[in-house]
Amino acid sequence: MSQVNVERVIGLLATDEGLRRRFSSDPHVVLRELAERGLELNPCERWSLVRMDPRELARFASAIGPKLQKTEIEGGTK
Repeated sequence: MSQVNVERVIGLLATDEGLRRRFSSDPHVVLRELAERGLELNPCERWSLVRMDPRELARFASAIGPKLQKTEIEGGTK
C-alpha cells in the first residue's frame, strides 16, 4: 500500500474546496485525475477513499485553519 499517497489525497481533499466538491460529486473521476498526476493508489485504497462520507470530509476540512485552505474562486481549477 502507498500510505503516503493516501495521506496526500486526504490532505488535498481536506484543504482544497473545489477538489473536495468535485470528489463529493464523482470520486472516481477525481481519483483518476490524481492518478494521472502521479498519485498511484491500489484498488483497496481507491475503494476506501471512494467510500469516504462527504459530510465527514467537509467537517474535517472545516476544522483546519483557513490559512491552510485553498479557496475555490470562479468554479475552481483542476
